[in-house]
Amino acid sequence: MTTGDERSRIEQALTDEVVASFAGAPERLREVMQSLTRHLHAFIREVRLTEDEWRAAIDFLTAVGKITDDKRQEFILLSDVLGASMQTIAVNNETYRDATEATVFGPFFVADSPFIGQGGDIAGGAPGRPCWVEGAVRDTDGAPVPGARIEVWQADEDGMYDVQYDDPRVAGRGHLFTDDDGSFRFWCLTPTPYPIPHDGPVGRLLDAVGRSPMRAAHLHFMVTAENLRTLVTHIFVEGDPQLDIGDAVFGVKKSLVKRFDEQPPGTPTPDGRDLGDAPWTRTRFDIVLAPADAG
Repeated sequence: MTTGDERSRIEQALTDEVVASFAGAPERLREVMQSLTRHLHAFIREVRLTEDEWRAAIDFLTAVGKITDDKRQEFILLSDVLGASMQTIAVNNETYRDATEATVFGPFFVADSPFIGQGGDIAGGAPGRPCWVEGAVRDTDGAPVPGARIEVWQADEDGMYDVQYDDPRVAGRGHLFTDDDGSFRFWCLTPTPYPIPHDGPVGRLLDAVGRSPMRAAHLHFMVTAENLRTLVTHIFVEGDPQLDIGDAVFGVKKSLVKRFDEQPPGTPTPDGRDLGDAPWTRTRFDIVLAPADAG
């Protein structure tokens, strides 16, 4: 029977052997794989992982892979609920002066969204209460950023993104470019809280640990401009009760919580759009982009 010290030496020898096996890899790959090995082995040894638990983990990751397709990225969901997505954002988007804070990308971005132009509507027929969004993009020196590309996407009032439906609809997403003074404006839907997809392995994990799949109400943005750091972020709705309960993917930052002003039916819209007797909301989001070399 081996003693505790002998068992520890055997376990450490295996870790050292695996770490050494990556010695010939390119520098960055070597650094990542050796650190991953040390941390993974330390985790296994700390919790004394059983073989049944190891098999359950393999089955879980296999299920995550099987449900992932071109419309559903379960691995991103897993990364999100473990806080890995937000931690990656934290280490890659260091605070730089007054630059707008970044948050999670999420699993529902789609490239080649429709061009809506200034004052356009990303809703595309999706259900929800209209919302007017306006703002301006500038750099950290205060200069306006003309021609910045702004991608916007969101869920409808039923908590569904267009790609979650079993039809080819394109709704709740679009892009536009800032004017010469950096300004932008568009219509969308007033964000509402919704659950992340929880009918798969990630949902079963949340259920097993007693965590909610709910996300705070938000609107996604990705802003790109030459020589400036790409910004992936959201804005959240001030007063949303879910903000106090918690966000399933840890994406909320205080600076990104914005006031969405309620507009009674019949209130004139900024662009003269006729909404009939429908209520609507409006908000302002001014965006500050850091230099591309800011980290």
